[in-house]
Amino acid sequence: MTFLILKRQCWNEKVSVKCIMVSFLFISHDAWTPDKWQSCKVGCHLFFYFCKSMTYLQLPDNAEWRRLVFWLALEEWAVGHAPDTFFLWNVRSTVIFGRNQDMDAEVNVPYCKEHGIEMYRRKSGGGCVYADEGNLMISYITGQSDVNKAFDEYLSRLADALRGMGLDAVRTEHNDILVGGRKVSGNACYASKSGCIVHGTLLYDTDFSEMERAITPSRQKLDSKGIKSVRQRVTNLKDCGLLFGFDVLKSKLIDYFCKDIRFLSTPQLDEVLKIEETYLDENFIKYGRRD
Repeated sequence: MTFLILKRQCWNEKVSVKCIMVSFLFISHDAWTPDKWQSCKVGCHLFFYFCKSMTYLQLPDNAEWRRLVFWLALEEWAVGHAPDTFFLWNVRSTVIFGRNQDMDAEVNVPYCKEHGIEMYRRKSGGGCVYADEGNLMISYITGQSDVNKAFDEYLSRLADALRGMGLDAVRTEHNDILVGGRKVSGNACYASKSGCIVHGTLLYDTDFSEMERAITPSRQKLDSKGIKSVRQRVTNLKDCGLLFGFDVLKSKLIDYFCKDIRFLSTPQLDEVLKIEETYLDENFIKYGRRD
């Protein structure tokens, strides 16, 4: 029998105590049994947990709400100045669409304008996303230059984190996370000279009725999946048996991914605000290009 010893120093920002955690994963060369498979799953969760290496990036102010593109700007800043950082955020009702998407084809523009739903384009690929206060957004910034490796690392760890919360989470070849066969997380990634930005959604208590009105997925896309509406494809974590609230979910993810915390300085925040302005160009939002 082989013994794999996993050891790390735990950090707790509320209690100035550090403890050493040691776990053992027993891997037998005998035939697999249900008990051994369960032990293996537990061991894999412990492995990912103990290998957490990100730093949580915290803003210097207490602004309650920021535009979605502020957070995209923070991602851009971080990949060049603070790699291997992680942060969570959420926004008021907003539609964000991919770098190469046709805004008018993907977004119900008249409805969004009438109901005060903001619309922005991101610089990464992927599909159109509706975000609101019940949608937890995840930013994972890594110095890894290989997009596939960065994506694989992030998706594996996110799925494992959710399984550690008692959810039957699996990742798909389309870079989604499913629970009970329905999508709870969609993700996108793009590379820069300094590393990779991976970002995604985590549906906790999103208003799916508003989502369906705000975005307009193509009939071909829905038909190819054998479904009649967006709502049939997705579900909220609060409806999947999660036994705690939004703030606890955030705390658990931070604890899972991050070993420490870093506060952004005021001058650094000013640099992020300058990057945010590049997302507000009307030509970029509508056509994906700037003057």
